[in-house]
Amino acid sequence: MSLIPPRGLIPRDRLGDGRRLHLCVYARILTADDAGDGGLAEAENVILAVIVGCEIGFWVLLLLGLLARYALRLRRLGGALLLCVPLVDVVLLVAVVIDLRAGGTASWSHGLAAAYIAYSVVFGHRTLRWADQVAAHRLSGGPPPWKPPAGGMARARYEWGIWLRVVLAYGIACGLLWITIEVIGDPARTGELSAFMLGLGKVPAIAVLWPLSYTLFPKKVGTR
Repeated sequence: MSLIPPRGLIPRDRLGDGRRLHLCVYARILTADDAGDGGLAEAENVILAVIVGCEIGFWVLLLLGLLARYALRLRRLGGALLLCVPLVDVVLLVAVVIDLRAGGTASWSHGLAAAYIAYSVVFGHRTLRWADQVAAHRLSGGPPPWKPPAGGMARARYEWGIWLRVVLAYGIACGLLWITIEVIGDPARTGELSAFMLGLGKVPAIAVLWPLSYTLFPKKVGTR
């Protein structure tokens, strides 16, 4: 499940329900030089390469599926391609398991993989549903895709719902990391995962600013 959509595909008002999550998580990539001495280890590079491959694979399968369904009118083929989209998360999960079972030391990149999978579980269906609505509208003359409320308390409730999903994604990520730590049972190999869990807690802490701002300073909805 993708964290970042192709540039220009999503209107400014619909940057993705998980925009707070992927911005904060990918910020961790940009500061990865503090995760180890002398840069990323080889194992970290492998996991990061798999994450990038999953990102590319997600959008390739999604775009091909939507094109087949709406542009080429091949609904069965399109449906089959869309059903394959969740497989990119399975590939990532298998890569992490193989690496750790081989005796590898867990690093921040393994934590990032857990966050990626958690994001997919919580926001995946919403992202696919939105993309399907956009494709149906632009390629098949369907109705415009659903948009969140423009303002007022309705928008505040919407933003609180998104924040609760961010919290849920954080909880799932922590659950995956905790299971990994318990299964490995070697603090020397899992110290980075504990540190990643604490750092990832900044995501819901920062994301709460959005619903708070809409609650305390609700945007006025224009009337005709």
